[in-house]
Amino acid sequence: MKRTQFTPEKSCLLAVALSGLIIGAFLFSNLIRSVDNISSFGLCSLASAKARAAADYDATPTQLQSILHYATSKIVPQQSLAEISVTFDVLKTRSPCNFLVFGLGFDSLMWTSLNPHGTTLFLEEDPKWVQTIVKKAPTLNAHTVQYRTQLQEADSLLKTYRSEPLCSPSKACLRGNYKCRLALSGLPDEVYDEIWVFKVKKLPPYLSNHHSHL
Repeated sequence: MKRTQFTPEKSCLLAVALSGLIIGAFLFSNLIRSVDNISSFGLCSLASAKARAAADYDATPTQLQSILHYATSKIVPQQSLAEISVTFDVLKTRSPCNFLVFGLGFDSLMWTSLNPHGTTLFLEEDPKWVQTIVKKAPTLNAHTVQYRTQLQEADSLLKTYRSEPLCSPSKACLRGNYKCRLALSGLPDEVYDEIWVFKVKKLPPYLSNHHSHL
């Protein structure tokens, strides 16, 4: 039987070939592990992104309460769909935000639920009306306030405010400004400490035949 003779040149080539195979196998193994890691990272990132997106759209307790309330109540909101849509469109672009509402009503729970994860604050001057609404929706954040002016004084106030220096734009302030009758002074500190998106509601039923305050 004829034996194969290994010359030094052949031995050198064989060693180089074996080294190449070993290095190639090592690189290939690392490549596979890298791809697996990238895939795992990508899947984890995608899963995390989906989880965050889902959390953003999870219904809050107030929203669920609002759905249950309006699904079982015979009392409808005090504004028309067109009027509600104006504020709704603003909240869609600004929410979550600080949302200040002048007035409390049967639709207050709706306004709170349309600003999920934000702060919705209601200011109302009639304490009995506050009790009536909050009794049905205890999660509402409402303050009873006293206004210094009435709607029937509007024309007079607009004619005379220029004579009061503290009503001028360069000097006017709200908190504690009792000299300017147009200034909303005496409100809760929370109102002055934040920047708000605000809304003025229609007259509630108990004021329908009375003068409202400014």
